[in-house]
Amino acid sequence: MSIAIEVGLENGTRVPIFPEEPKKETPKGFANPRVRQMLAAGAIVVLAIVTALFLYYRNRESTDDAQVDGHITPIAAKISGRVAEVLVTDNQAVRAGQVLLKIDPRDYQAALDQAQAALDVAESDAQSAGADVPRTREDVSSGNSNADAQLLGAEADVDRAETMYAQAKTADLAYAQANIDKSRANAELGKADLARYLPLMEKGEISKQQYDAAKANADATASALQADQEKLIQAQRNVDVAKAQVEAAKARVQQARAGIVSARAGSNQVTMRTADARSKVAKVEQARAAVEAAKLNLSYTEVVAPVDGVATHKQVEAGQIVQLGQGLLVVVPLEDVWVTANFKETQLRGMKAGQKAEVKVDTYGRTFSGHVDSIAGATGSVLSLLPPENATGNYVKVVQRVPVKIVLDPISQNVAILRPGMNVDATVVTE
Repeated sequence: MSIAIEVGLENGTRVPIFPEEPKKETPKGFANPRVRQMLAAGAIVVLAIVTALFLYYRNRESTDDAQVDGHITPIAAKISGRVAEVLVTDNQAVRAGQVLLKIDPRDYQAALDQAQAALDVAESDAQSAGADVPRTREDVSSGNSNADAQLLGAEADVDRAETMYAQAKTADLAYAQANIDKSRANAELGKADLARYLPLMEKGEISKQQYDAAKANADATASALQADQEKLIQAQRNVDVAKAQVEAAKARVQQARAGIVSARAGSNQVTMRTADARSKVAKVEQARAAVEAAKLNLSYTEVVAPVDGVATHKQVEAGQIVQLGQGLLVVVPLEDVWVTANFKETQLRGMKAGQKAEVKVDTYGRTFSGHVDSIAGATGSVLSLLPPENATGNYVKVVQRVPVKIVLDPISQNVAILRPGMNVDATVVTE
């Protein structure tokens, strides 16, 4: 193949041109090998990503229905009174035992002084009653001894009087009667002798002196008879006297026995005194308890923080009159918080206590580690103020949520401070 070239502008149009070879068209779509290679590589990358995501999320359960929880410690007034001083401001950090506010203590100090005075009086009464018990016991014991002695003496008097009565009634009376019989016989004999001597004297057979002696003997025997008769009367009177003495002695026995009964009844005084002493001691304990209660009320005039935390939601000012049980503020211990995550019931299949958990806090945009502490015993709807009543109306099945408590690993306050109520995203690794 020959090509002719002519030089010159005028001959430019005459320069022959090489004939163009036909161009090959690039395949389009899947016919292009490069496209197929790119699609294959992309499919491999997507498959790897999907596989990695599956492996990563297959044992992870997450929920954004979670928040930080903590112990909210309400501070309330245990007594009523006027607030004298408020020593904390809202959102101030406080320590356990720190005085938060003071209530005017004067009324409670006066009540304590009054209770202490009542205790002193009760202790004095108890000491006096305690001293009366042994004294009463000694008096009763002495009275019993005296009553017993009087009874023994009265019984001895009865025996003696009965002995004298028996003697007077028998021996003395019989002796007096025997003397009368003897004296009567002597008197009869003297009278008979005198009657015989009188004719003999008149006849002069005996002397006047013999007659006078017979008359004197007759008069003496008559006088002796009269004396013995008087003695008999006296003996009879002695019998009556002895009988009266027996009756009097018996009366003294009855009186002594009544004295014993009275003395025995005096033992009840010991019991009464003892009971009274115990009652006084009980009043002492009651007064002592009143003193302790007054001291306790006085201590309540200083309201202190029960735990470390932040004093917040302050609703009290100096000069305010507060009532028993009135809420004043709350203390939130920020170092003791946890997360309550409300997982769907379908997410609890493999969840249990001790599993690792991750919590992302919206406030800081960071994730903190922890573990599942426990799972609630019922769903949140059942534990709500108004639980559902599925037995009435039209029932619609709704997936329920169950609270899960997640305890976080220690977090330095320089890194983050979690406050109850913050929203978080919780994830539990269930493998």
